[in-house]
Amino acid sequence: MRKEARMEERKQSGMGLRFRDCQPLTGILQYTVFKNGVAVEDIEETNLIVMTGRTRLAHLLAGNGSIGPVTRIAFGTSGVPPALSDTGIANAYPKNISGVSFPHPGHVEFSWGLGTAEANGMAILEFGLQCADGALFSRRIRESGRPINKESDISLEGKWTIIF
Repeated sequence: MRKEARMEERKQSGMGLRFRDCQPLTGILQYTVFKNGVAVEDIEETNLIVMTGRTRLAHLLAGNGSIGPVTRIAFGTSGVPPALSDTGIANAYPKNISGVSFPHPGHVEFSWGLGTAEANGMAILEFGLQCADGALFSRRIRESGRPINKESDISLEGKWTIIF
């Protein structure tokens, strides 16, 4: 069998995949903004898994039991686009995740909410998933560039799905 034919056969069978042939680790942040209990904005955007998150996943796969799980979402005020080197959220308001589910193979979904009595006065521009020790796992800014001016009549509900 010729070399090209063997390589094509291996590619079709899933063997011999190159790094660039694989899907990148990613996530989807979905949330609804409510004003006086009425939905005023529905958002769905992809996010960046930062280097600390990627490193923690590598340690987890290697059996390092000291790596803590994702337990919080943080809301912040920075509009600077996400970068792999990000390690935090500006002026973070952290909030515990309300639930975890596995909606599809290779997906983990973190549910969260921000009530009317929380983070009032904050101009929310960024979101981050954090591990139990506060380490940043992933980050997203509002694509529109418009902050959510959080007041006592505003609440948010959402879910953040990480896809492997």
